[in-house]
Amino acid sequence: MRVTTTVSVLVLSAGGIGHAVVSSLDTEIDRVDAFKDMKNRPDPGHGLNLLLVGTDGRDKITEDERQKYRLGGAPCHCTDTIMLVHLSANGERASVVSLPRDSYTELPEHIDTTTGKQHQPHVVKLNAAYTEGGPNLTVRTLEHMTGVKISHYLEVDFTSFMKTVDALGGVEICTPRALKDSYTGLDLTPGTHKLDGGQALQYVRSRHIDGAADLGRMRRQQRFLAALIDRATSSGVLLNPVKFRDVSSAMLTSVRADAEFGTEQMLALNEAMHGFSAASSEFTSVPLAEAGAGVAVKGVGSTVKWDPVKSKRLFRALREDRPLTTLNEPKPKPSRSPERKSEDGRPEDGEQDAAPVEVEPKRVKVQVYNGTRKDGLARRADKALRATGFDTTRVPLNAREHDQRRTVVLYDPRWDRSARSLAAALPGSELRAVRQQGATLKVTLGTDFRTVTPVRVEAPSKDRFETVTGDQAVCR
Repeated sequence: MRVTTTVSVLVLSAGGIGHAVVSSLDTEIDRVDAFKDMKNRPDPGHGLNLLLVGTDGRDKITEDERQKYRLGGAPCHCTDTIMLVHLSANGERASVVSLPRDSYTELPEHIDTTTGKQHQPHVVKLNAAYTEGGPNLTVRTLEHMTGVKISHYLEVDFTSFMKTVDALGGVEICTPRALKDSYTGLDLTPGTHKLDGGQALQYVRSRHIDGAADLGRMRRQQRFLAALIDRATSSGVLLNPVKFRDVSSAMLTSVRADAEFGTEQMLALNEAMHGFSAASSEFTSVPLAEAGAGVAVKGVGSTVKWDPVKSKRLFRALREDRPLTTLNEPKPKPSRSPERKSEDGRPEDGEQDAAPVEVEPKRVKVQVYNGTRKDGLARRADKALRATGFDTTRVPLNAREHDQRRTVVLYDPRWDRSARSLAAALPGSELRAVRQQGATLKVTLGTDFRTVTPVRVEAPSKDRFETVTGDQAVCR
């Protein structure tokens, strides 16, 4: 439910923090021994892996906040949200994997930190690992389940989440349909909304909006995290030393972290991830077996099981430091002679593989703009897209800027599936959501544009991973 810990890492890394600021923040972090006496751990692999958990701690919530945001009831002293974040070795990517709190899990032998009782291995829901054994047992359990060695442990509660959002001046989210949850009090109309800390907490906690329950909530959490990173890294707030200190303090004063996550690690992250943005992040959830159908366990309740094949592929990609977006790429085929291309950039002999898409190209309206100084580029791209089946305007235009490096697709969030189909035909292009743009997608060609890839309509495969990048999830 809370995503503050992720942002605390990514924002501090992207913000150009100084040693003095980091050192002072380091002393404010509550420390936990998350890796005590751990044996037979996985190989470290490449990059850095952070286990981020959100707990339902509410002891610092005011009575007014408790009533307004419906935070009543006794806390369960368990992890309400669990995310595994992989920071690539080159510092250019963050891969965020949401792990359902109700995941079917077998805990290893351990001593209950609350009762002191010795427990033999037994089946529970994943969030119970924290209840019975705190951060240490949570880390041990997830390393065994994923085969991913966890580098650092970070934990936050309700209070730090709300403070961080408020320190940033609120975060903007957009929704194509109404979102209402009587349990949390969330009530959003279709459109764009700027949420303060309390409203943001309602948004990421809500799980009674539709039949998707906890899985739908994880998707909203991912979208909110992308919006929060975008807000922090693009608003200029981090360039103001006083504001930056307020945001950083709000993030870290309520955080619990492992003993090794200190000044040196934060400065190393800062150096490695300078220039980080929402487009640098990607989000997915661990694939579930049986389409997420609940598996009843006596004495435990309804759990969800991970897909044994797809989940292994996912965690192998993290260990190998590969982008999650590559999981849906077709397997390489035997090499063949170079394909010949016509004037419009498309293969003459039809040998180029067609990319699978959900929406038929003829249903996708496209306006092409030339964002470069190359004469005739927009005309050729319009022709190639039309030949591939897209409904182009046939009247390409010049963009206001003429030195754009990357090809960008602007789209209304209500036509997100159409946008993904168009992006498949323009490999390497960046998707940007623009509220109220309407049905016509706008493509501004950058100097990276080379050719249009043929596409074919294909129903979503059960083997595909639902992965989005941060720039696809935010409002523009």
